[in-house]
Amino acid sequence: MDKRLTEIEIKLGFTEDLLEELNRTVFRQQQQMAQLQQEIRALRQQLEVSMPAERRNLADEVPPHY
Repeated sequence: MDKRLTEIEIKLGFTEDLLEELNRTVFRQQQQMAQLQQEIRALRQQLEVSMPAERRNLADEVPPHY
């Protein structure tokens, strides 16, 4: 009985360690996702600023060799 209790306590300790590591991993991933979302917003803003105000139709443009 004592041996089984010891084994269960050992497994519980490993499980707690694993859960804590998984929590840290999820937290880091959430931070990375938030940072990536912020970078995407910044890139989208840069793209909107750099685009011309009027939309161009590529079919209207003449290729350079004509």
